[in-house]
Amino acid sequence: MAKIVILYCKRAKDHSCIACMKCHKGIAEHAGEFARHETIELVGMTDCGDCPGLLVPRVKLLKEMAGTLGRPFDTVHLGTCIKVAMETAQCPIDFEQVKTTLEKSFGVDVILGTHPY
Repeated sequence: MAKIVILYCKRAKDHSCIACMKCHKGIAEHAGEFARHETIELVGMTDCGDCPGLLVPRVKLLKEMAGTLGRPFDTVHLGTCIKVAMETAQCPIDFEQVKTTLEKSFGVDVILGTHPY
């Protein structure tokens, strides 16, 4: 079972998707990037920390909280909203750099994207 957390774009949330309903639908339907997981447990969701993108401290905080609550995760999905922001809105996140840093620092898989909607 994949135990995942989702990071969404702080600026786009509730503008392009209310209450992350597209991510929840994608999980339920195993659609988009969620299709790679046989089963999914959503451990948590939070924003990216706003521009310039504070993903590393966010994941550090998530790891600490998950440990405290006994709810570990092994995969970080950067939401489709972050992917779109990187492609169209000059989001400053360098995915390859962030992926390498998060994987080395926290031992998690990092996936760009969530749902296809």
